[in-house]
Amino acid sequence: MATGQKLMRAVRVFEFGGPEVLKLRSDIAVPIPKDHQVLIKVHACGVNPVETYIRSGTYSRKPLLPYTPGSDVAGVIEAVGDNASAFKKGDRVFTSSTISGGYAEYALAADHTVYKLPEKLDFKQGAAIGIPYFTAYRALIHSACVKAGESVLVHGASGGVGLAACQIARAYGLKILGTAGTEEGQKIVLQNGAHEVFNHREVNYIDKIKKYVGEKGIDIIIEMLANVNLSKDLSLLSHGGRVIVVGSRGTIEINPRDTMAKESSIIGVTLFSSTKEEFQQYAAALQAGMEIGWLKPVIGSQYPLEKVAEAHENIIHGSGATGKMILLL
Repeated sequence: MATGQKLMRAVRVFEFGGPEVLKLRSDIAVPIPKDHQVLIKVHACGVNPVETYIRSGTYSRKPLLPYTPGSDVAGVIEAVGDNASAFKKGDRVFTSSTISGGYAEYALAADHTVYKLPEKLDFKQGAAIGIPYFTAYRALIHSACVKAGESVLVHGASGGVGLAACQIARAYGLKILGTAGTEEGQKIVLQNGAHEVFNHREVNYIDKIKKYVGEKGIDIIIEMLANVNLSKDLSLLSHGGRVIVVGSRGTIEINPRDTMAKESSIIGVTLFSSTKEEFQQYAAALQAGMEIGWLKPVIGSQYPLEKVAEAHENIIHGSGATGKMILLL
């Protein structure tokens, strides 16, 4: 290591496994931005379920070990590489993707993945935008091709992606139904754009949804837990309806016949398939949402970097998400 190089605290993963493989180190070199890169002093970093799958080694994308998890960072530009002219030291920013990992005091990012954070949003809210809002936007606008006036059920609406989907869908003129498993979750879903909310822990909640929507059914379902809900979802759809699978934690048995009479579709979504142009398109729409005021991230549980293992444990096994989980630096 070069003399005089700054060191920082960062979470490192040396082997795939449970939350205990997340190690906080204080001897990690602060990265130096190269061409078209910026260095962000991290104030907050979002925790996403996908980061737990990657850490466990079960996800389709495996980073080279050791690595630092985390992509949704908000903070202040510390340094800029050559040709990263859109930013200067001191700018408030957020990003949906880091090069060096977000669970750290400083994070390196490519300048085209970094966006200005408006003054009206704090760093915690900035760290809640990345994966949740870009995923929700891709699911609704790109994959479901929603039209104003259609109905959407957000299945698991009280977490980061769910609340983002409710806010976006409301701004685009959809009729929104949400589900959540706690009273607090249901309240927050209604406060963030849903017209009606149902408790997915109630045995007969699907019947209640059917009764509410009547014969026509639901045009779009945004599904966070397909391994539990996909079969029920197919029974709720309208003719030509579509289920957009955002999350799944296992397998499920469905009857393909349930898609035939209604000519419905099941569409999977992953944000990582988006092109650079698509990211820029989503960012422009979301930036407008911040300026107008409909994009307002709801912050859930907050953890210091030291408690990162606990955060990973709780995002998967907690009692039901309400808002976005954040690491604070």
